[in-house]
Amino acid sequence: MNKFIKRAVWILFLGGILGCSLIAIINYHVVKYADQYIVSIEDCPKSEAALVLGALVHSNGRVSDILADRLDIGIELYKKGKVAKLLLSGDHGQKDYDEVNAMKAYAVSNQVIIGDIFMDHAGFNTYESIYRAKNVFAAKQIIIVTQKYHLSRAIYIARKFGLEAYGVASDKHYYPKKDIYEARERLARCKDYVLVNFIKPKPTYLGEVIDLSGDGKVTHD
Repeated sequence: MNKFIKRAVWILFLGGILGCSLIAIINYHVVKYADQYIVSIEDCPKSEAALVLGALVHSNGRVSDILADRLDIGIELYKKGKVAKLLLSGDHGQKDYDEVNAMKAYAVSNQVIIGDIFMDHAGFNTYESIYRAKNVFAAKQIIIVTQKYHLSRAIYIARKFGLEAYGVASDKHYYPKKDIYEARERLARCKDYVLVNFIKPKPTYLGEVIDLSGDGKVTHD
């Protein structure tokens, strides 16, 4: 019995070492791959749209600091002529939780023309937001906007989907839970590495193609 326990402990130990090594290797690969496509606002190429990825919206409809920073960078890209449209992608899967309309309201309040705002109501996670950017909104060239810890994964997914994607980081403030987000992101990179390279699942919802060169109001509700 003691021999069995020792063998089991040894197997678990080796499995743990292997698992940690695999996580480290995947994270290194994703970050290294994406680094070359993370640029400043001044250096990013002109693109069809800025894909602003959703984040927490408070119960009163106010966007969180993390999301406000993402929107501010997206709006700056728009006002500087780097992108013609904003594609706001977030979670609107429930009536009482709506990221995208809060994002739209923020953009409109900052003088973005309403017809230049496209809303993706089914961007439930990073993988689905980017899948839908390509297959529903037919994007070819995008600038992804999110915080640096998140940006590598988003760019990696987009590039693997064949999008000409660059990213601009939106780290404008200190975020109290940043350490937690970064730790969680290490596992998320591994998950999406498997999804985009091997499983390639379809998102929760697809739908008819929406032309980003048209009027964004067709996506509003």
